[in-house]
Amino acid sequence: MLRTPVLLAGAMGLLALATATAGQRVGAFGASRDHEAIQYSTAPVTNAVTVINERLQRGDLALTFEPVSGYLGAVLAAFGVPIESQVLVYSQTSFQARRISENNPRAVYFNDSVAVGFVRGGDILEIAVQDPRQGMLFYTIPQAPAAAPVLTRNDKCLSCHLSWDTRAVPGPFVLTVFPRKSDADYANGFQVDHRSPFADRWGGWYVTGARVPTSMGNLRLLQPKMAASGPRPVAAKASLDGVVDLKGYPSAFSDVVALMVLEHQTHATNLMTRAGWETRAGDPAQVREAVDELADYLTFKDEATLPHPIKGTSGFTEWFAAMGPKDTVGRSLRQFDLTTRMMRYPLSYMIYSAGFTGLPEAVQQAVLLRAFDKLAAGDRAVVKEIVRETLRPLSLMADPVDFRAQPREFLVGPVFIRE
Repeated sequence: MLRTPVLLAGAMGLLALATATAGQRVGAFGASRDHEAIQYSTAPVTNAVTVINERLQRGDLALTFEPVSGYLGAVLAAFGVPIESQVLVYSQTSFQARRISENNPRAVYFNDSVAVGFVRGGDILEIAVQDPRQGMLFYTIPQAPAAAPVLTRNDKCLSCHLSWDTRAVPGPFVLTVFPRKSDADYANGFQVDHRSPFADRWGGWYVTGARVPTSMGNLRLLQPKMAASGPRPVAAKASLDGVVDLKGYPSAFSDVVALMVLEHQTHATNLMTRAGWETRAGDPAQVREAVDELADYLTFKDEATLPHPIKGTSGFTEWFAAMGPKDTVGRSLRQFDLTTRMMRYPLSYMIYSAGFTGLPEAVQQAVLLRAFDKLAAGDRAVVKEIVRETLRPLSLMADPVDFRAQPREFLVGPVFIRE
């Protein structure tokens, strides 16, 4: 657990509300990533990539290089990232853009804390990892056979991955891109997550599945004869066999459920990073705002209603649901609904990720207290039972006090906040 000046107080404390830092944009981190409390570029880090690099140096791990996919298969296996998570994007929204096309899409693979980007014929593999303290860090590995391959930190990725879309912290996001009439047109787009209408999602992405909502997915990006009303939706296929040259890709899918999970967790990742950074920067009002926004998001506030039941075809749905953890009666925050909403239980599985468990325990508790309060009574009882059994150790989980009836306080430096 990280050492931090943030502590959870009980029912005692002083009321002292602070105003937001002058000029800080609401909902975003207002200081530099190299603020003395953050030191994003220079502070030591320990994460899944540093562990892999240490194993490579010791000789405990070897990465096999394949002729077309390079180190992709070996890197996915090393990080425990499933091939079922593959999603394919053909908009040129990567610094390897010149190699990306409809027939040579960029592939993204992910688990809760690691994402891997692959461009067939590209010079590098891209790896993004959630560091428990620093948030999302970016690494690359050359796509050329080497006796001693190593993953190298690459902050050039921040030219895209640090913006308002990421809450002004380094992080991932899913972009939907509008079709355009020619290459010379500006490719307008915007960030999407679980709150976005399905009709606006996945522009520039392939989408596969057995039951897929109408979206901007699978549309050609160049639409020279596009009608004034916009392009006509393209029906999703069960797989991309015969649609795309799949040589070098380990899967024939760009699964609709994987896309939904990815866009949910990318924004969750950024909100968790911001909450951690605000805590260390020490402005109580900003901490409170970040905690409340994170609690809202983790409880799927304003989630877009599914227009009809959704079903993928890649095996991702089954893989993800089986990951658990499960309580003693088999319930899990990873269980899907996929009829009217994405998840069966309205608290995100991202509370198990490195981004959340790496937060100071007091911040984790504050987020969960707010999250529980935001749930309907029936959901709250079930979710609290699941969390008590599957997210340990948190002193909150074993405490029988009804926290809804208690004042909530936490300390940032010398200042208590109480609601």
